[in-house]
Amino acid sequence: MEVESVMVTGANRGIGLEFVKQLVKLPKPPRIVFATYRNESTVQDLKDIQEKCKETQIVLIQMDVSKINDIESAKNIISQKVGDKGLNLLINNAGVAKYQGFPEITEENMLFHFTTNTVGPVMVLKVMLPLLQKSAAQKKSEKSVSRAAVINISSLMGSIAELTVAQPKEYLKVLGYRVSKTALNMAMRVAALTIKDQDVLVVNMCPGWVKTDMGSDQAMLEPSESISSMLNTFPNLNESHHGTFLDRNGKTILY
Repeated sequence: MEVESVMVTGANRGIGLEFVKQLVKLPKPPRIVFATYRNESTVQDLKDIQEKCKETQIVLIQMDVSKINDIESAKNIISQKVGDKGLNLLINNAGVAKYQGFPEITEENMLFHFTTNTVGPVMVLKVMLPLLQKSAAQKKSEKSVSRAAVINISSLMGSIAELTVAQPKEYLKVLGYRVSKTALNMAMRVAALTIKDQDVLVVNMCPGWVKTDMGSDQAMLEPSESISSMLNTFPNLNESHHGTFLDRNGKTILY
């Protein structure tokens, strides 16, 4: 996989941070990685990578995916850096999760998840689409991550088909999160089919249950395992994967 520029949202911790760590260590790393974060107090790990990195320019951007003005400002920064080459790869990763099940669920909890996990990624893609289209115009190959793509970090918990009575009841206690990921899957499926002729690959991907602040220590995977699997899958993604929902190894997940 060869990518010129990558934007990673929610890059200051967990899965996003691991993406930055591994992207800059690729045999042919990106020329630029745009790493977004929400709070200034949480960027020290990114700054450490930035200082040590020689081959890749890491550009830190303060951006809250729930604020359209932040997204527009981020686009301006990215546009100035990439110029006519556009943005090669968008990793829509920023997300939130809070435990609350039914019937305890509140309107506040539902909107909290929906705003960040569904509306945010859709707005990021909407704003960054012209930059992705510029990147796509640089090559005449089929859809691929190396040409122009958005990878939306979803979750198996967003699959209606996968939710059965056999699953532990504990998995039902994140109602707002599950619903927001289901909505994300549908939103990006609609986006993918709408722009299917525009040469920008759109894929939803589950990283697995990862040991992060969000995934908890009970999770099965270390961040390094999850991200290395996804990065190994990226080069194999093509037109046939446009608008699909995959696990980290490229296996199709039923919506």
